[in-house]
Amino acid sequence: MRLLACLMLFSSAAFADADLIIRNAMIVDGTGADAYPGHIVVEDGVISEVLAPNATTTAKRVIDAKGRVVAPGFIDLHSHGNPLKHSFENFLAQGVTTVTLGMDGSSESLTGSGLDAWRTKATKNGLELNVIPMSGHGTVRHKAGIDDGTRALSAPQIKALQQTLKDDLAAGSFGLSLGLEYVPGVYAEEAEMKALGAVIEAENAIIMSHMRSEDNADVEDAIDELVSMAPKGRVHISHLKVVYGKGTARADELLAFMEGKRVSGARLSADVYPYAASFTGVGILFPEWALPPTDYNALRQTRDDELKAYLKARIEKRGGPEALLFGTAPYAGKTMAEAAQDAGKDPVDFMADLGPTGGSAAHFVMDRALVDRLVAAPGVALSTDGSPTMRHPRGYGTYARLIEYYVQDKNLISLEAAVHKATGLPAEIMQLSDRGIISPGMAADLIIFEPANVRERTNFTTPHKLATGFDMVLVGGKTAFESGGRTKVRSGQLLKRRPSPA
Repeated sequence: MRLLACLMLFSSAAFADADLIIRNAMIVDGTGADAYPGHIVVEDGVISEVLAPNATTTAKRVIDAKGRVVAPGFIDLHSHGNPLKHSFENFLAQGVTTVTLGMDGSSESLTGSGLDAWRTKATKNGLELNVIPMSGHGTVRHKAGIDDGTRALSAPQIKALQQTLKDDLAAGSFGLSLGLEYVPGVYAEEAEMKALGAVIEAENAIIMSHMRSEDNADVEDAIDELVSMAPKGRVHISHLKVVYGKGTARADELLAFMEGKRVSGARLSADVYPYAASFTGVGILFPEWALPPTDYNALRQTRDDELKAYLKARIEKRGGPEALLFGTAPYAGKTMAEAAQDAGKDPVDFMADLGPTGGSAAHFVMDRALVDRLVAAPGVALSTDGSPTMRHPRGYGTYARLIEYYVQDKNLISLEAAVHKATGLPAEIMQLSDRGIISPGMAADLIIFEPANVRERTNFTTPHKLATGFDMVLVGGKTAFESGGRTKVRSGQLLKRRPSPA
């Protein structure tokens, strides 16, 4: 039994003068194994021992968990924002101790001036939590001197692109992020993608992609494109979803398709956020031929009727003007219908005047039953796709929702499986050998909570309310969040990829 295997980790010997002991814990260790009681010993920011309940325990600092759950800190596989500019308290409040940044093809704040330069700033200023850095495809393009609108790259451009990515990986980037529905990813052709994929394969790094399309009719083709980019490499689907798809049967069909890819040899993984609305730029409503670097004003002089016909069909397909809720000024908190009415315009005319760079919004385009099946599916990790400032509840409530809704209320998944989705599984996907589970030698990124007390307090109208119920969050063995607020501790690290054999 797995419980017996866990008990073999215990020592019954006394352990004196440790830095920290968390006593009387109900340990959910991140592996998916059954919870078990014990004490956790921490030395120099690392778990040094897991002790049996009857062990003698003394230390410089003692935390009595009083039977509450102690789990590894959650690892968010898809995050946004810059922790050198904004507090990530909203992540700490929901148990997140590690975020993945540089996503959707953009890593300007991380790698634009070089990852080493960002590391220097982070070391000087300190980080509230750990950061996994990714290299954004668009940023790599910019550093290689390639314009956004360039489609077919020349041989010298491809060589420059590959070298830029290699340099980022050598500096510690974990891999390449793609935003294939966004500029400039939307313009990337097969030769460019495979050239980058070859670098990823050679370095055993990872590709994490917002895919070419998430629409019901296209999602399998988009997965095929992603896998073909690096057939022998590690490829990861960011925020797995089926836009317009309905029901658990469609979710099961997609999951079976992905499993078929793995059976055929693909090293394919995925994450999901637990909400039925996405959040992205309004450019997703517009045709490719209207996106930057196109001269949008000039285009409207020659193709305005065609543009509006496209927008009308796209808006209707995506649920109509009531299914889009703006998250950026000056229309934040208003639906497209409300913003258009306030402006005295038809929604199509309003959006045409706003243009593809006119803001971001929540798009209510997913089916709850389908989303729930993807969240509960074994092998699918969790992510927020959120930030400290985004007007979407996922940035403040994702992991609280995992515990409150999926474990406690709906019993769709066990606590142990839920914690695995948020810890051990993402650590495995990112090849983090020193965190994600509770075991000797692992970083002491730990959270203490009573599952029944966890609450997701955020929603789409008031999206910036901190989650509650995660009583204490430790990053590197130091308390980063306690009693409902962050501390002054800044013990996070900019994690560095450790090259490993393919």
